Amino acid sequence: MIPLSVCFVVQNEQDNLPRILQSAQGIADEIVVVDGGSADRTPEIAREYGARVFQRPYTDQSDQKNYAVSLAANDWVFVLDADEELSAELKKSVQQWKQDTPRFDVYEMARLTWYLGAWIHHSRWYPDWQRRIYRRDRANYSGAMHSGLRFAGQAGRLKGDLLHFTIRNFAEHEAKVDMYTTVVAREMFQQGRRDWRAALWIATPWAWFRYFILGAGFLDGYRGALIAQMAARGVRLKFQKLGKLINADKQTKSRGAA
Repeated sequence: MIPLSVCFVVQNEQDNLPRILQSAQGIADEIVVVDGGSADRTPEIAREYGARVFQRPYTDQSDQKNYAVSLAANDWVFVLDADEELSAELKKSVQQWKQDTPRFDVYEMARLTWYLGAWIHHSRWYPDWQRRIYRRDRANYSGAMHSGLRFAGQAGRLKGDLLHFTIRNFAEHEAKVDMYTTVVAREMFQQGRRDWRAALWIATPWAWFRYFILGAGFLDGYRGALIAQMAARGVRLKFQKLGKLINADKQTKSRGAA
């Protein structure tokens, strides 16, 4: 049997954490939780489920996840978020996988999101393949906001969905888009991206078209319309914020040269 460490990066997740910790029972040989400084009962709840809890001030998603994985006792890790849950089929798939000899260094699974009272099966939100089970010496995370797993070769797939309870209401969706676009705009600026006006006018409507038409968001009803609307808004805000950073930088350099 393959020993598997289940790793979490958390902060103020006392409402979500019991669900995913309960879901991890039966597949986890150990649970590692890195807490970024919770003000609620998150650490205590994690310990109640037998987790090894470590405190570390939050840096960014990739850095925290890589740190959590470095604390694992096993070579194989399963990185989960507090707002997720394993479906019965996925849990069975992981249990069966533990009995076999792995053919890949990384395994992915589909993620199904609950949004405003329903599961979203289209809108480019599904299957939303997530690469979460891997040999920690063969892959690592990169990306400050939306971390991605870097590795060589092909990923294997497991049956079943990783259930995602990410957004509780539309106001929370708006807040997440605003926060995300601020971080992404800053990353783009730091990476030297300076063209933004054309992208603002072209990419914004294209985002809506991709989500609502090409992604069949119309099949998700009014929720699909909202998802497409927020996708377009995210693109618009991202480039607007990038433009502000570029203009502010130009003004600073201009004053310095005067």
